[in-house]
Amino acid sequence: MRRQNLWIAILAATATLGTSATYADFVDDSQVQLKFKNFYLDRQIKENPAENWGSWSQGITLDAKSGYQDIGAGIQVGADLLVQHAFKLNARDKNPDWILPHDGKESKDNFGKVGATLKAKVSQTELKVGELLPVSPVLVFDPSRQLLTTYSGAWLESKDVKDTKLTLAYIDGINNRYDNQFRELTKFAPPANYDTGAEADGMYIAGIDHQFTPEIGASYWYADVQYIYTQQYVGANYKTKLGEKAKLDSHVRYFDNSDSGDKLYGEVDNQALSVGAKVNYGSHTFGLGYQQMFGDTAFPTLGGWVPQPYLVNWGVATFTNVNEKSWGFTYGYDFAELGAKGLNATAVYFTGSDAEVKTAQGALKDQKSDEFNLIVNYTVPEGKLKGLGIQGMYIDANYDWKSDLKEYRVATTYTYKF
Repeated sequence: MRRQNLWIAILAATATLGTSATYADFVDDSQVQLKFKNFYLDRQIKENPAENWGSWSQGITLDAKSGYQDIGAGIQVGADLLVQHAFKLNARDKNPDWILPHDGKESKDNFGKVGATLKAKVSQTELKVGELLPVSPVLVFDPSRQLLTTYSGAWLESKDVKDTKLTLAYIDGINNRYDNQFRELTKFAPPANYDTGAEADGMYIAGIDHQFTPEIGASYWYADVQYIYTQQYVGANYKTKLGEKAKLDSHVRYFDNSDSGDKLYGEVDNQALSVGAKVNYGSHTFGLGYQQMFGDTAFPTLGGWVPQPYLVNWGVATFTNVNEKSWGFTYGYDFAELGAKGLNATAVYFTGSDAEVKTAQGALKDQKSDEFNLIVNYTVPEGKLKGLGIQGMYIDANYDWKSDLKEYRVATTYTYKF
């Protein structure tokens, strides 16, 4: 009964699409969840404590995904609803933390956002229109802080061709993790003497992913952030077993970025090579990654702190400066083998060199940086609190050209399923 009541508003959005069929599948196949997230972040700038920032907040999200209703001719329709809200518990109000909205004097006590998505499916081809949470080489939603960074537009995905996924999309807005509305697309870190308010006329995306064998897959994606930059991506991955206990997961990825149309943010000339491999052996995971930037400019991303996890070396220090080379080393351990089911830890060390950066003192060459991450996760495996998760993260980043920093994050999550 509770699930049916939650869907009353969503049913109204699709009622006009067909009334002869029942709503049984629409409701019965739905997934309705309440997600709770308590999030603490404290960033400490080593050389200038006055620039420290961070906050402690409580978030609650209603994530409702309907099943599909058949309206005839092989067409099925549905709708999704995402309602997010966060409350400030404490914050360093002087400086914005890019988690809570900030008016220049202090962060807001609470903020929220609502997004809805209509979806239609024919066979294995699905169209979504409205709020989108994409995971692709050229555009990824961001769950790393309190509320999600999401996008608005249309996303068409087809798996009708065996072992192949085809994607076409148009994105016309972004709702950043620290914002409560969709805004036009811009470029992150605009160069001096360019209009920081310059906005793209949408973003066009096309992609193809093909699995040649159970072990080998490849992808090609293209994106055009109109009048700002274009991005081409080619990637290949290889997965296999190495004996009875070991597994290998490896990839080679290449990005080619250039300016688009009117070059609203100036020249974009960047190519990025990303190579990574992870070996899982029992409770142990070992990872190695190499990354190199080519071209005259840094790797471009959208305004709003949009991440690029398809680069193997990505952290608080992004390792995406002009000509920068970087290595990444990962070790993870699952404590279930020692009787602590649900507990795991990961340590990551990145080191970058040969970077060219622009500062207030001018352009600097041969700059170095490094970053250490320690991440500990625990999920209650059984009992009344089953699914309750706690994550602690420690970050230590050091740079030649700017202030070093340390960061502490603690997130407690719980999902209630209706």
